[in-house]
Amino acid sequence: MTITTALAALAAGTPDRARALASTVRTPLGRALAAYLASDADGTVYDRPAAFQAFIEGGGNVGLYRAVSRALNDLYDRVRPKTLLDVGCGDGRALLPALGHHRPRLTLVEPSAALLGTAVRGVPDGIRLDARNTRVEDFLADAEGRFDVAQSTFALHTLPHEDRDGVLAALAPAVGKLALVEFDVPDLTPDERFEFLAATYERGLAEYDADRDLVAQGFLMPVLTGQLLPGAVRSTWEQPATAWAAQVARAGFRDVRITPLHDYWSSPAFLLTASGS
Repeated sequence: MTITTALAALAAGTPDRARALASTVRTPLGRALAAYLASDADGTVYDRPAAFQAFIEGGGNVGLYRAVSRALNDLYDRVRPKTLLDVGCGDGRALLPALGHHRPRLTLVEPSAALLGTAVRGVPDGIRLDARNTRVEDFLADAEGRFDVAQSTFALHTLPHEDRDGVLAALAPAVGKLALVEFDVPDLTPDERFEFLAATYERGLAEYDADRDLVAQGFLMPVLTGQLLPGAVRSTWEQPATAWAAQVARAGFRDVRITPLHDYWSSPAFLLTASGS
């Protein structure tokens, strides 16, 4: 028995069968999935800051965020923004190291109060700060003015594609330079997707030791099951880098460019830059 069979059962809408199948697979993913499906978890993520914090502080995220911050700092050096918007800033892990000597007027938008609080506490002195504990859709409904740079690191994939279209279209006339960091997730057939998810989530879980159960049950398993189980709470709508570029251009941005950043366990990370309309 392989874990792909359990994932297929999950996608078929039979979580009890998926749990039974996963319980026979003696791998980190098999054990994590069986335990998660036997629990009363409701599928939500990001409302358990300890699990997400353990996730981004360990494994391949260390090198990943180092590469992201370096790329953003290079962008700031070129653009020298006076105003900077960070959509889905999280705890500021990508933003704060990237600031370096730059002191733009900073607007943070983050729906998790706990993560936003951590980011705010790390903002250097001398920066004018507007911190919004809200969703980006609600922020943009009332936003005024223009931002020299608007960035989002691993956040816009949490929006359904049609919602993301609306957010990008609202940003296009209000932004000088857009910077998105996301994962280049391949477009696969269902069977290929089960194999891909099985292989990548096994790799991801293997990067954690003492915090593996916390990371698995509080973050990775909700993300995984949300992609497969009909009716489950879904938290990610990822896509290939080429699809991101097409979506950004469709929203009205110009000069769209993709730069590879880091080879991560799930999929390679890339930086997308574009000019506002």
